[in-house]
Amino acid sequence: MSEMKACPHCSERKKKRTAEEQNALLRRLKLAEGQIRGIRKMVEEDAYCPDILIQVSAVSAALNSFNKELLACHIRSCVSEDIRNGKEEAIDEFVKVMQKLMK
Repeated sequence: MSEMKACPHCSERKKKRTAEEQNALLRRLKLAEGQIRGIRKMVEEDAYCPDILIQVSAVSAALNSFNKELLACHIRSCVSEDIRNGKEEAIDEFVKVMQKLMK
């Protein structure tokens, strides 16, 4: 059996979230997922382009809301905990993440 390699873009670190955090994040993802299914149906049914574009914009907004929620959670827990523990590299990691998000 071959050994699976970790994705080079994913961290091996894990984050245990509270039930409240997880529910809030999953709620936002489910909203975006439903919107994407709706867009697929619109394409299949030959909907008018501007109508589809408006729905794509709504999905982008839903994913941005997800990112804001996850980012706030990350700052309050992972980043602040690492800094308190003297892991200054957490700041550099956070800056790199922000640079990628702001493309």
